[in-house]
Amino acid sequence: MPNRRTQSLTIKKFSDGKFDFVSDSLAVEEPLEIQIEFGAKDNRIRKSISVTMRTPQHDADLAIGFLFTEGIIAGYEQIKSVGPNLDEDGKVNINAILVVLDFEVEVDLKKLERHFYTSSSCGVCGKSSIEAVKMNNFPVLPADSPPFQISKIHFFPNLLKARQTVFEKTGGLHAAALFDNEGKLHLLREDVGRHNAVDKLIGAALSAGLFPMNNFLIMVSGRVSFELVQKSMMGGIPILAAVGAPSSLAVQLAEEFGMTVLGFVKNDKFNIYSHAQRVVF
Repeated sequence: MPNRRTQSLTIKKFSDGKFDFVSDSLAVEEPLEIQIEFGAKDNRIRKSISVTMRTPQHDADLAIGFLFTEGIIAGYEQIKSVGPNLDEDGKVNINAILVVLDFEVEVDLKKLERHFYTSSSCGVCGKSSIEAVKMNNFPVLPADSPPFQISKIHFFPNLLKARQTVFEKTGGLHAAALFDNEGKLHLLREDVGRHNAVDKLIGAALSAGLFPMNNFLIMVSGRVSFELVQKSMMGGIPILAAVGAPSSLAVQLAEEFGMTVLGFVKNDKFNIYSHAQRVVF
């Protein structure tokens, strides 16, 4: 199967005062249409619910994670099948995926139409944004989840970077990884979109039976946005750590719902923005 995650091309590179023609690799970005089939056995409905720009690979994880973090499904057991969709000619559409839900699953179509309050230009105040996502019924994050030692957290960014195979070639992908408090990396997913990387990770965890995720920490390669906190909370993950900084609204949401947020995690330092009790010496 051809590699659809990277694309090679010849570029003109300026270095050391001169131009050279060299080979370079780019991270692939392509649209993925997510469709669902739901309803009673004798009255099935097929509906397109999202088109997202993603890096091809782990599309099933992405679709499952998206449905879960958006509150469309409550668990992996509600899915009958996940697979490529067929176009009008009966050929496989590699940029579309179909998730077939169980007959008993009731789909709230209003959730599919909700506004995504994650854009920095949306113009919605913090209070309104947080009230809007409360409708997703976040799971209660346990106060007694396993603590994470500082000595372990320091190594997570290096472990994350070492496993980012596509990023090493292109420098153009985000990553999300799942760690336990012994420092073991359980899952890692990459994507051109940071929210897609988290959806892929949560979808993979659902498929692997790792729920509830109360004993894990999620590490992301970029900054912490409101949406990443929201999606991690839907997964029941009590600690979100990042190489970059959190936004103010991300910290507000984490503080209100009991999530620990770490930012600027490096070899010898990091900042704790909320619920520091889960980090110990």
